[in-house]
Amino acid sequence: MLIGYARISTPDQSLDLQKDALAKAGCREIFEDIASGSKVSRDGLDRALKYARPEDTFVVWRLDRMGRSLRHLVELVAELQTRGVGFKSLQENIDTGTASGKLFLHIFGALAEFEKELIKERTIAGLRAAADRGRKGGRPRLMDETKVQLARTLHKEKTIAVGEICRALGVSKGTLYRNLSKN
Repeated sequence: MLIGYARISTPDQSLDLQKDALAKAGCREIFEDIASGSKVSRDGLDRALKYARPEDTFVVWRLDRMGRSLRHLVELVAELQTRGVGFKSLQENIDTGTASGKLFLHIFGALAEFEKELIKERTIAGLRAAADRGRKGGRPRLMDETKVQLARTLHKEKTIAVGEICRALGVSKGTLYRNLSKN
């Protein structure tokens, strides 16, 4: 059975073009979403994926309707494949039920892996460059050494409640105790 999935990003757009194309392709069930493609979890997509059974084919009008990121798209198609569900994109003419469709899927998988590695390399290079310029990563510390010494003094005197110390220093109890326990 062919199972269709249509998605638009905003309510002012129309699903008609996609639904018509999916129906013309022979989809008996069509699931739809009005949501950004960048959202990993979408109600219509989740229901469609759950509905699909082995031997079914999951059909989209275009690849970008299923997911914006190549990696996410490849993961979804791989999930379908492991469940014995085929995948078909009408506009790109990709069908994992054919040899060329499987080839395209493997190429997409390789490209997604390549994209992931490039992002990782750029992130590491950026962090190194920032460190070379003297910039440290991470969030700024909430308690400098002066605040820590003041907190230790107030905490040892036991005349001011821990909550009051936290309010005065503008930190949570967890932050206060974490800094008090440091040497």
